[in-house]
Amino acid sequence: MAMTESGYVEVRNLHRHVGNTVTLAGWVETLRTHGKVAFALIRDGTGVVQCVLAKKEVGEDSWEAGLQLTQETTVEVEGVVRADARSPGGYELGLVGLRVLARSEEFPIQPKEHGIEFLMDHRHLWLRSTLQRAVLRVRSEVMQAVHDFFYEEGFTRIDSPILTGSIGESAGTLFSTDYFGEKAYLAQTGQLYIEAACPAFRKVYCFGPTFRAEKSKTRRHLTEFWMVEPEVAFADSEANMRLQERFVSHLVGRALERCREELEILARDLSKLERVKPPFPRVSYTEAVELLRSRGSQIEWGQDLAGSDETLLADQFDMPVMVYNYPRAAKAFYMKENPADPRTVLCNDMIAPEGYGEIIGGSQREDDLGRLLARIREEGLPEQAYSWYLDLRRYGTFVHSGFGLGIERTVAWITGRSHVRELIPFPRMMNRLSP
Repeated sequence: MAMTESGYVEVRNLHRHVGNTVTLAGWVETLRTHGKVAFALIRDGTGVVQCVLAKKEVGEDSWEAGLQLTQETTVEVEGVVRADARSPGGYELGLVGLRVLARSEEFPIQPKEHGIEFLMDHRHLWLRSTLQRAVLRVRSEVMQAVHDFFYEEGFTRIDSPILTGSIGESAGTLFSTDYFGEKAYLAQTGQLYIEAACPAFRKVYCFGPTFRAEKSKTRRHLTEFWMVEPEVAFADSEANMRLQERFVSHLVGRALERCREELEILARDLSKLERVKPPFPRVSYTEAVELLRSRGSQIEWGQDLAGSDETLLADQFDMPVMVYNYPRAAKAFYMKENPADPRTVLCNDMIAPEGYGEIIGGSQREDDLGRLLARIREEGLPEQAYSWYLDLRRYGTFVHSGFGLGIERTVAWITGRSHVRELIPFPRMMNRLSP
């Protein structure tokens, strides 16, 4: 009989124990009584099971303890596993014993409507709710799928530093700190560092928290979020976009394969995910501006796409759309100048449908030492801080490309949740630093 290290059977494995008496431990979600029978839903972290407590089947102590159960009380139950199609997961326990391990008094989150600020203040408890468990289980599966995809593709994982003296994006969105008398920043990206690993391993990626001090309160923004960033030697912008298509399709397919129950709990329209397969539609930035202006946008050529522009553009497609070759002035210093139009750079954004916005930003990197140095000076960046980065062009420069995918926005789109604050266990936003 399969047991955990603690000796308890897990709810997810009850199908292996039909007809047997098992013991499990967990937390009470609900209790209802009907005469001399009580029904308790018990959650053990692997699933939820209905436990049937009949007075004639248990001792007086267990019966009385059962009648006093409150939401989130910790219990140990012993019972016979029975198949029951009407019960959660298709199985129930006919109890022969129940023991209270720790009582929960007046659990703050009740089965009623609560305001979002109240729920965020109680995020440490809100995590236990059905919908939050579902979205975070999908997040966990997607994050595992990230590692599995790159492992199968022959990538080497490189852990990039969180404290850095070299910025990757706009200097206006940095968290700075004193570093023994020097100024350091919380990393916005690990990209510059994994570029350094490319000549050693050819295909690399990093995956971890990144930080943006953006004063934004939109449903798409967090100040701390997780990003995966692959980098590939000898890959141009076109190869980069093909990798993105395969990668995102893999993540969506994995969620459909292994988290279908969670997606159904979240009432996600699975048909919208099932059509996500390469190739994705592509439009140039110039074409995107023309399309947006024809739909009423006031965007001018040279401006970056605003969130409303991304939504309007994505509404024209039923899959993620890839917008490529943005204006040079709107993008980061390290992007490769487009030889066919020096006003633009060889880059792309992937915009998710249904209003979720950009989930990927990628580019071919500038591999010419002179042009890269000119861009660093143009942006007013400290050359000394980037001396090591310039060395990558001095000693064996090469064509290479990469991208960054934000986990929270991607999982928000996959699950259909409206705000990224639900897609990370403890969100950090402009107005929230706790719990």
